[in-house]
Amino acid sequence: MGVKKKKEMQVTALTICHQDLETLRSLADVEGKNLASLLLHCVQLTDGVSQIHCVKQIVPLLEKADKNGTCDPSIRSCLDILAGIYLSLSLKNPLKKVLASSLNGLPEFFLTEAVQSFTSRLQEELSTTDVYSYRKVIDNISSCMENFDVGRAGVSNLLKNVLHFMQKSLTEISEENRKFAGNHIVQTQLMNDLSVGTRVSVMLVQKIQDFQTLHVRISSSPTWQSMCGLLSIFTKFLIDDHLLQTIQSTSGLAVILFIKAMFHPPEEIPDLISSLLLRSVDCTSIPDWFLNCCRSLCCADVSQSTLLFLCQGTLTMLDWQNGRMGPSGEALLLNIVHVLFTLSSQIKESTLELFFFRILASWTNSAIHVLESSSPSLKDSLNGNSSIVGKLLEYVYTHWEHPLDALRHQTKIIFRNVLQIHQLTKEKSDSEASGLAADRFICELTESLLRLEWHVKGKYMCLGCLVDYTGIGHILALAKTIPSQILEVMGDQSLVPYASDLLETMFRSHKSHLKSQAVDSTWIDEWHETWVSPLLFILCEGNLDQKSYVIDYYLPKLLNCSPESLSYMVKILQSSADAKSGSYNSTGALGALMACLRAARAHGHLRSATDIWRNLVSSARIKQGLIHQHCQVRIDTLGLLCESNRSTEIVSTEEMQWIQFFIAYNLNSQSPGVRQQICSLLKKLFCRIQESSQVLYKLEQSRSKHEPENELSKQHPSVSLQQYKNFMSSICNSLFEALFPGSSYPTRFSALTILGSVAEVFPVPEGQVQTVYQLSHDIDVGRFQTLMECFTSTFEEVKILAFDLLMKLPKTVVQFQDSEKLQGLFQAALELSTSTKPYDCVTASYLLNFLIWQNALPSSLSAYLQTQQAACGDGDTSAIVVERNTLMVIKCLLENLEEEISQAENSLLQAAASFPLYGRAHCITGALQRLSLNSLQLVSEWRPVVEKLLLVSYRLSAVVSPVIQSSSPEGLIPMDTDSESASRLQTILSEIQPRDTNDYFNQAKILKERDSFDLEDLNASVPDIGTSAEIKGSKERKTCDVTAQMVLVCCWRSMKEVALLLGTLCQLLPMQSTPEPRSGLLTVEQVKEIGDYFKQHLLQSRHRGAFELAYTGFVKLTEILNRCPNVSLQKLPEHWLWNVLEEIKCSDPSSKLCATRRSAGLPFYIQALLASEPKKGKMDLLKITMKELISLAGPTDDSQSTVPQVHALNILRALFRDTRLGENIIPYVADGAKAAILGFTSPVWAVRNSSTLLFSTLITRIFGVKRGKDELSKKNRMTGSEFFSRFPELYPFLLQQLEAVANTVDSDAGELNRHPSMFLLLLVLGRLYPSPMDGTYSTLSMAPFIPFIMRCGHSPVYRSREMAARALVPFVMVDEIPNTIRTLLAKLPNSTDQCFRQNHIHGTLLQVFHLLQAFSDSKYRLNTYFQQELADVAVCTRAKLWLAERQNPCLVTRAVYIDILFLLTRCLDKPTKGNQPALEHLGFWGDIRRIISRSELITGFPYTFTVPGLPQYLQSLTKLAIAAVWAVEAQAGEQARDIPISFSQLLESSFPEVRLLTLEALLERFSTAASGLGEKGLPPLLWNMGGTFLMLAMKENHPECFCKILKILHRMDPSEWLPETEHCIHLTPKEFLIWTMDIASNERSEIQSVALRLASKVIAHHMQTCEETRDSMVPTLKQWVRLVAASCGEHLPTESRLAAAEALTSTTPFLLTSPDPVLELQDTLALWRCVLTLLQSEEQAVRDAATETVATAMSQENTCQSTEFAFCQVDASIALTLALAVLCDLLQQWDQLAPGLPVLLGWLLGEGEDFVVHVESTHQDTP
Repeated sequence: MGVKKKKEMQVTALTICHQDLETLRSLADVEGKNLASLLLHCVQLTDGVSQIHCVKQIVPLLEKADKNGTCDPSIRSCLDILAGIYLSLSLKNPLKKVLASSLNGLPEFFLTEAVQSFTSRLQEELSTTDVYSYRKVIDNISSCMENFDVGRAGVSNLLKNVLHFMQKSLTEISEENRKFAGNHIVQTQLMNDLSVGTRVSVMLVQKIQDFQTLHVRISSSPTWQSMCGLLSIFTKFLIDDHLLQTIQSTSGLAVILFIKAMFHPPEEIPDLISSLLLRSVDCTSIPDWFLNCCRSLCCADVSQSTLLFLCQGTLTMLDWQNGRMGPSGEALLLNIVHVLFTLSSQIKESTLELFFFRILASWTNSAIHVLESSSPSLKDSLNGNSSIVGKLLEYVYTHWEHPLDALRHQTKIIFRNVLQIHQLTKEKSDSEASGLAADRFICELTESLLRLEWHVKGKYMCLGCLVDYTGIGHILALAKTIPSQILEVMGDQSLVPYASDLLETMFRSHKSHLKSQAVDSTWIDEWHETWVSPLLFILCEGNLDQKSYVIDYYLPKLLNCSPESLSYMVKILQSSADAKSGSYNSTGALGALMACLRAARAHGHLRSATDIWRNLVSSARIKQGLIHQHCQVRIDTLGLLCESNRSTEIVSTEEMQWIQFFIAYNLNSQSPGVRQQICSLLKKLFCRIQESSQVLYKLEQSRSKHEPENELSKQHPSVSLQQYKNFMSSICNSLFEALFPGSSYPTRFSALTILGSVAEVFPVPEGQVQTVYQLSHDIDVGRFQTLMECFTSTFEEVKILAFDLLMKLPKTVVQFQDSEKLQGLFQAALELSTSTKPYDCVTASYLLNFLIWQNALPSSLSAYLQTQQAACGDGDTSAIVVERNTLMVIKCLLENLEEEISQAENSLLQAAASFPLYGRAHCITGALQRLSLNSLQLVSEWRPVVEKLLLVSYRLSAVVSPVIQSSSPEGLIPMDTDSESASRLQTILSEIQPRDTNDYFNQAKILKERDSFDLEDLNASVPDIGTSAEIKGSKERKTCDVTAQMVLVCCWRSMKEVALLLGTLCQLLPMQSTPEPRSGLLTVEQVKEIGDYFKQHLLQSRHRGAFELAYTGFVKLTEILNRCPNVSLQKLPEHWLWNVLEEIKCSDPSSKLCATRRSAGLPFYIQALLASEPKKGKMDLLKITMKELISLAGPTDDSQSTVPQVHALNILRALFRDTRLGENIIPYVADGAKAAILGFTSPVWAVRNSSTLLFSTLITRIFGVKRGKDELSKKNRMTGSEFFSRFPELYPFLLQQLEAVANTVDSDAGELNRHPSMFLLLLVLGRLYPSPMDGTYSTLSMAPFIPFIMRCGHSPVYRSREMAARALVPFVMVDEIPNTIRTLLAKLPNSTDQCFRQNHIHGTLLQVFHLLQAFSDSKYRLNTYFQQELADVAVCTRAKLWLAERQNPCLVTRAVYIDILFLLTRCLDKPTKGNQPALEHLGFWGDIRRIISRSELITGFPYTFTVPGLPQYLQSLTKLAIAAVWAVEAQAGEQARDIPISFSQLLESSFPEVRLLTLEALLERFSTAASGLGEKGLPPLLWNMGGTFLMLAMKENHPECFCKILKILHRMDPSEWLPETEHCIHLTPKEFLIWTMDIASNERSEIQSVALRLASKVIAHHMQTCEETRDSMVPTLKQWVRLVAASCGEHLPTESRLAAAEALTSTTPFLLTSPDPVLELQDTLALWRCVLTLLQSEEQAVRDAATETVATAMSQENTCQSTEFAFCQVDASIALTLALAVLCDLLQQWDQLAPGLPVLLGWLLGEGEDFVVHVESTHQDTP
């Protein structure tokens, strides 16, 4: 929030040639007052900014000279020099603009002279002949034309020469570009020059007046010839697809502009351009000059891009205003749009697609200009119901979800313009906002948009445009709850910006509408009700994501629109906060209050800090907010304190106290997001302190000079400054205390981040700047040691933060005085760098870097420097010191590494166990990465070091690569076909002696081609490799256990470090292209060697970790090579790519390409080569590679050579996953999908596997990353029209494939044909859905797919039938569903039919079920049409009722039919306008009762064995039976009706599926009744069922059912069923309690936790109701205490600990806080110990539940005075403190301080950790 410092302006100083300098010296006068003196002074300055001030004095000086009325020759010479200076300056130099601005103000007297000077100087410039100097001349011409009158006059005078120069320069640059084909760096520069040249030519024609009369000039004139030459050049550029599209685009503009300037008469221009666009030019009727210049446009076929850019030129360059072009202009406008519509289906490239949409938007703008004064016929062609507007809307609907943001923006422009176009076609009276709202086109558009789902981003954009045009009234009338609907969506991050923008548009429109119609101020109440009330509801009750997004996006906009609404919001929230403060899953009104105040303060809607605390919110509320249980409330309260719209606002004393209070309890937040927010907000506070302190310092100075009269009116600045200093010092003390040894990662992260902010915000004072606080003053030796110890943390983030903090401190703080300590630190770092623990080498790296940068290395290291005298001279800067230190450390590490590699070459096992090599390499890379290697000074010393680094890297790689390239590196089972690597493996294997003597493992075997081997032998050869090997160290022998895994870790980490080191070297070091010693450190040969190294390891490594890390290094190399000026290096990636593609194609058995199932590093290799290709170019490498790969990935006839196909599929998968290729890869998605679907039918497993992986990637690429749990969530789907418009080639392909599958899916011959591709086809189709916006203008209808999908439902494969049913739903429009269902039901057989297939019946029924489900979920649910259609469906369903009865022998189809019946009962349960519900009216319930009464639920099951589909059938039947019971219960008044089956019968079923479903239904009812959410409470049917559940509990043996029974008993009031225990199950209530506790002790976790909850509820009931028998309960209570204590262990499942917390909460008033304790002190303290243990759990949910216990404990009558936070929801961190406070207060009340306090002290000291055992031991003698 601190004010950013403006960057200092960098201005390059101007210089002049020696001759001009001498001229100025000769003309300068002695007094230095003439123009020559001024210019001489100016050019002698070396600072560009000072020169600007000089230049600004030129005109005032000349104005004085003008008064004399003479033009001094010296002034003429000076003007000539000024012209030279202007033309010598670069285009972007600010001096150029200042000079132009000054010369624009020249007195008229000097203008002619100035123009002459510019003309002559410019003429000299135009004579340039060097191609690479043309750009500077073109830039000068451009700058002369831009707001510079003198320059423009000069260009006008030289128009003939300028045009000739432009023609010559463009021709020569174009030719030069052709010569350098392939050198993209040079080509990029030349193409840029072409683009600028074309733009300047356009500018010339637009800005020079002479072109108005050009058409009358004779064709032999040089100007005309140059114009014709330029036109032919632009035509050539326009049709040349090898040029950049920006050049083609500018050339399109130039062609049309030149035609407009040259063609006569102008009235015929629209017809001429129409004929060009429609390819119908009559060559006989056009002038010869035009035919000569534009022959290729007139006569030849042109590309899509050419036509597109011609359209763009026409729309941009012709004058469309006020219909100046007449009827032919209107015809041209319509022709352009038809050409664009034709092009849209042909364009595939994403960049062209973006151009297309920009041009389409431009067309709508032109149409608006023309319509403002057009003919009625054009208005008819462009009104809302016209085909053109329909087509435009179709484009909007199919592209409003496009992944390119720029393209989505164009759809918004098109939609907004369509509305305006429609408005202009209406009569004036209709085109007002009110008339528009009633317009039929607008009404239909609005209704169809409102019908769309809210996940469609385009909906927000279009509704926003509609509100702008028609107002909000119409939309609110159609959808009154629209504010709530949009706010509901704001939990989804991807939709939040769209939703908040739409809401802002709406509430602003509504406010202005209400204000304009209101007579008094009551309108604000309606506005508040519409917009503020839904907001407050979300803030109080919404989920966390939703609230945070609403606070960030919506609330500030609302307050900016209506600041006066704040008091209304605060008033409501204050009263709500008194009633409810929120909880861990809800922020409550307190959270909403803090959020509103925070947003208001941050946006300046609160006048000052004191107003907030005094008037709006109390100090107690602030403190509650700072420790609230919900993290968002804490963050909002902190934000309220820290944020302010004024960065210099004084921080009050109260604010500082609250911040200290907050820090004490919130450093250890477990959520990374919360930690980041806390650190960010505190940094804002520190910025406020720093900036307000500067104001206070100034105030203090001014006070000391002028003492005010009323000195006591305000606090003296020095007092405030001292408070600031004390506050910051206190904060830093708290933070350093938090860094104690053993502190948690969250605490360390927070403390170090905040300390880092302090060091950054309060810099070391320089010059006049004063700093109120300096962290360095508060750091002593102990604290410095604390920071150093942070390097030993196992979390790298902590190391980074500690290092950065130390680096921010001044060097005086961290000076090392003790040389022994220094040597010890350096030695420790060296030892850590060879540790076998990977995180130790990271510590070593940071430690070494710290010593390097602090210049604190031991003096012994200086022996590594050759040029000590040069390096240690007096003129040392900090940069050279760091460089010298880095060089010494790297040399030292390198020497050690070389020695260790030599040992590893003898014994890799010894290296893996004693000195893993990767640590040293990691430290070298770390040191290099922190050095600016492009500006080294000790070059001569670095060159041999770099050379040695490369050699050592290759040696290290050679040592470890045999393991990494082994066939099975993870297990080290040698299966290599290469004898060399097998022999290297043999050396390693001979060291790892397994415990068994299997000689397969002892001897590396070479498997010959097609060599067979015994699988049993192979299995036997995988021993337990935990070997014990004796390793000889350099000084002593030590024995250690080494496994193959340790060797592998050593090897792949070493490979990782080598890759990173080489990547760092090639990325950071400059390259020299010649062998002579220059400033560069890498030769071309070395770069090629690095490339070959990466190539070898990417193509041969099998260990994923190894080749992934080689990939990161290789990417760095390829990026460098693509930017390299050396052509041979620049061409390397392309050369490597062709080589590897050839190797893939040939599938040679001798190829070393790694043919694993995912092709190992091969996809990474190609990915790196393609991803580094410059994105601004044509991406030719990508295009050629994709073409090759897609041809290889297709099905092949030769089944022997599937390896290339597998490689191609795997590489395609990697490329489609690579986000860096962006939209450039999209044109190949369709071909990739075809290859994947066809590959899935291959007989070869490897091809099918790779095809599946590719298909999965494509689904993600097309439909987006899965954003919800629902596999087919609409967030990951798209409309059919959008899908097929983006991938039109897939339409015929998918249709053809689906037809082929459907025709043979279930042959009459009865052969099983599984059709593997059906799965993929249905998976794609299932992700499409119809949109209400789909119009009739698209040729890609989804209807042809429907019959084929229906036929796929006949598949013999169950899963395929299910998928076909799901895939059918999206293809049927909602209003077509009832008809489709009736058609499907009609296809089902009758009971009298003899021959039918159950597969067909099942597939059809599944389709009916899914369609019915979609229809019931739709928005038609509540209207009459819906009920009537469903009633008709119900009638059709009854006709096939036999399928649900025993006549149908198949249980699977019976189950689905019953599911359909159940769905119908749910949909038709509401009464229609008549008296009876529809189902009763149809006699439907009678049918259902008959089905149930005849079913196996009543008659029993005749099956003696498991029948297919039995569980499914039982579940479906039970659901229907329960629905029937509830239906009868709802009509309890009609006593005549019998219940088809009772709950008792269902609960006595022998099938657990039936019992479980019944118990779930009952549990739901009991839970609803217990929570008070139900309208009527418990239905009479369920009264007095306690005895039933007790008896069930005793005999139930199914775990899930038993668990549900216990849950129901827990939900019921114990007073209803506890008295019945003796009668029903022959147990007293006490015995039942003991039985429950036994269950809780012995059963598995879920049952145990439910039983514990139940036992606790029974105990609470006993304690509440039976006070006289409390003492008799004590032994039982002791058992319960042990049970609770045993459930609190951190090793137990979360559910157990949550149950313990709930048990403690329910019994708190009776056992934990009772004034007269029932339990002995040790038992009561054991329960309190449980609370404290749970408060410190690692699980957030457990901590929150335990906090509820503390909140309950603080809220009792005898404890509410113990703390100031009674009845508050607090966070677990402070709940711990509060719990101890309450406990101490209770000990005092119980008079047990003496025995109690030692126990508490024991807890603090960590004694009695095993408190559960302690509790049990104290009860051993208890009877």
